[in-house]
Amino acid sequence: MAAPAMIRANRSELESIETRDTLFLLGGLALVLFGAGLVITNPAVKKLLGGANLGGLIQHAIPDFERYMKLRSM
Repeated sequence: MAAPAMIRANRSELESIETRDTLFLLGGLALVLFGAGLVITNPAVKKLLGGANLGGLIQHAIPDFERYMKLRSM
């Protein structure tokens, strides 16, 4: 009769651990988003990102990505 009680106790512990891990994951994600927001609102970072040419960066990265995909498929 002790086995079902142990199974229930273990299940309860596992659910508690899952809940804690989920809380840590979501808390970490919230901290990352908050930190990114703090960095992006910095005037120096805004000026730096404002002058960046992201279109040119993407155009230069596409050939490298295509080469990577060809090597990966070998």
